[in-house]
Amino acid sequence: MMRYTRIIGTGGYLPKRVVTNIDISQTVDTSDAWIYERTGIRSRRVAGSDETASSMGEIAARQAIETAGIEAEEIDLIIVATGTPDRIYPSTGCLLQQRLNIQNCVAFDIQAACSGSVFALSIADQYIKSGAADKVLVVGSEICSRVVDWTDRGTCILFGDGAGAVLLEASGQAGILSTHIHSDGGYEDLLYLPNPQSAAKANRDESGYINMRGNEVFKVAVNTLGRIVDETLAANNMQQSEVDWLVPHQANTRIIAATAKKLKMSMDNVILTLETQGNTSSASVLLALNEGIRDGRIQRGHVVLMEAFGAGFTWGSALIKY
Repeated sequence: MMRYTRIIGTGGYLPKRVVTNIDISQTVDTSDAWIYERTGIRSRRVAGSDETASSMGEIAARQAIETAGIEAEEIDLIIVATGTPDRIYPSTGCLLQQRLNIQNCVAFDIQAACSGSVFALSIADQYIKSGAADKVLVVGSEICSRVVDWTDRGTCILFGDGAGAVLLEASGQAGILSTHIHSDGGYEDLLYLPNPQSAAKANRDESGYINMRGNEVFKVAVNTLGRIVDETLAANNMQQSEVDWLVPHQANTRIIAATAKKLKMSMDNVILTLETQGNTSSASVLLALNEGIRDGRIQRGHVVLMEAFGAGFTWGSALIKY
């Protein structure tokens, strides 16, 4: 019998603290109207000083485990997507494994910036289809607020903190229909987060903050995501009209609208969390998926297209029959 990957649970967590555009305008030369017009963001969540990628990931993971109705010990593999790990090592995946008190399990991190959760889903799908794992926990968790320069109007307005989780299991029925992941390191200088220790060794004067050339990133993202829509539909011999929901990475409403247009899809069929969450990097797709499922919009049998684009550049999609 063919093995497929099916979603059996989702979860999400957002820190309590809300930072609005008006709050930011008190310290940076900007306004609520300026930010919203260009990004679609009104507010974002900021983690508390005692929170980490693993602590937020644990809350999201426990929600997914509870929804799935399984015991944590049944999980064979944990993949954490994060660009803001608790430590360089051990991996945040191992720290999450310890928090969940799972003994016999493989755990590791992947780093694909904002595309991390889609990359992690693709890896999890391969593990399950090959028979190497039966139940896989995928978590995207980010504390972007600690790696943005809060005096830089170009980046501090964009990012937020949070964690999303999805629990996957082997099934005889198709769930993940296909995944498609890509990268191109030729664009490394358009969007990056320096490693201060590495920079110091190379005698480079770089802070530990996100650097981004926004207009150039925007152009590449729109074109790239348009191509991956075509690639995903062609791989599944599917028409745009057969996709029920778009669950995009929450970076910018204009990028999301361009992808929806490519699908000939109304924005009513797009799961949007950007306005109140900002860009939570690798957590954003899983947070949006969780919201769409929990509020009842995404139903069993619906076809969902998830897509993301991030530094690297990296980009990817997952087509799922929920």
